[in-house]
Amino acid sequence: MHDTSTTAIRSDRLSALRTQMLAEAEITSVQNQSLIQSRREQICEAALSLFLEKGFAATTIRDICARSGVNQASIYDYIANKNDILRRLLNQLWFREDVSTLPIILLDENLSLEDAFEKYFRESWSMKRDGTLLAYRCVPHMQAEDRRALHAREFAVMKDLADQLAPRLGMHSDDQRLDIVANLMVFLSAFGPMRDWLIRDIPDEVILRTISAGAAAMVRSLADQAQT
Repeated sequence: MHDTSTTAIRSDRLSALRTQMLAEAEITSVQNQSLIQSRREQICEAALSLFLEKGFAATTIRDICARSGVNQASIYDYIANKNDILRRLLNQLWFREDVSTLPIILLDENLSLEDAFEKYFRESWSMKRDGTLLAYRCVPHMQAEDRRALHAREFAVMKDLADQLAPRLGMHSDDQRLDIVANLMVFLSAFGPMRDWLIRDIPDEVILRTISAGAAAMVRSLADQAQT
């Protein structure tokens, strides 16, 4: 029997981690908020394209200034450094609030596993593509405190997903295999952005349905193993 009280306690414990963002620098040298917003958008847009083209380590502030059109003498009025730009981009693209996490989607008990995974992968692959590529490529270059914050938030998503899968499969919430499969399901959200360049001749819907069906079958196999 699934212990709902344990799930509630764990959910409360992880609530702070779910909304944790990377700490952006507070810069007050410019008071015009609309100008700050406009310049930061220019800087972040230019930096994103450069980070994905050249890599984070190879991109310089000079490169970002040239691409964005923001003068090198004034860029630090809007951002602290290259790591600050990365934090802002990840907060916007990787932690974006308009893309549902898989645990949230699974709250709808009317959705089958296949339908839930399909909705999750569709949104992640289309709306978080740049954020996914940026996150996976730039983690090695992140500062220690940023990696800890990223780890904490991803850990919370994994645990939330394991908690959602447990009652659907009739498994105990402390079964460690749920954490393993939950972690893998989140990783599959990166499949489209990171691997679809090899299968561009296959229609997107075929890829989506195939991965979703395979993921659902794998998850259900846990319940079958538990019963044997």
